[in-house]
Parts: sequence; C-alpha cells; structure tokens
Amino acid sequence: MPLNEHEQKILDEIERQLYEDDPKLAEMVAKAVRSGRDRWKMRLAAVLFLVGAVVMFVSFTQSWIIAGIGFLVMVATAGWMALTARAARIESGGGTSDLLQRLQKRWRRDG
Repeated sequence: MPLNEHEQKILDEIERQLYEDDPKLAEMVAKAVRSGRDRWKMRLAAVLFLVGAVVMFVSFTQSWIIAGIGFLVMVATAGWMALTARAARIESGGGTSDLLQRLQKRWRRDG
C-alpha cells in the first residue's frame, strides 16, 4: 500500500532528522536494508539451485539434455550466490575474514 503525500513528507522529515542527529545510526540502518535485499537474493538463488538439482536428478535417466540444463541452472545459481555473498562482504567492509587476514600476514612474513 503506497503512502499518501502527507505520510511521505513525514517519513522524509524523520529520515532527514536521523541523518542530521546520528549519521552512524543512519548508515547502520542503510546497511541493514541492503543486507535484507542480499538475504532475499541468497534465498532465491538457493531455491533455484535446488530446482536445478531436482531437474537434473529426476530427468537424468530420461534425457541428458534436460539433466544438463538442470546442471547449468545449478552452476549459474551457485555463481550468483558467490557473487552476492562477495558483494555483501565488500559493502560491509569485511572483504576478508580475520582468520584469512592473519594467515595472509603470516604468509608474507614467512615468505
């Protein structure tokens, strides 16, 4: 249900005040909204991956072409999940995990 003009003005004013009063909180809210979108994408990709797996396993004995299409759907959605997860990590500022950073430092120091 869309907001009417008065409600939209009130919402815009609240948002403006939030950015003025506490920019860090506003940034955290914006990140939470993005992560919700990423979570939705990951769920959709997981469902499509399972559909591809079911198509592949069910049709493997009848038609290898349909099974191949199911496999391609699985590969494409796995790539989509990986890219979505990577983009979410980069947006949140956690490009690599702490463990991975420590291992990279140790590798550079030893090498």
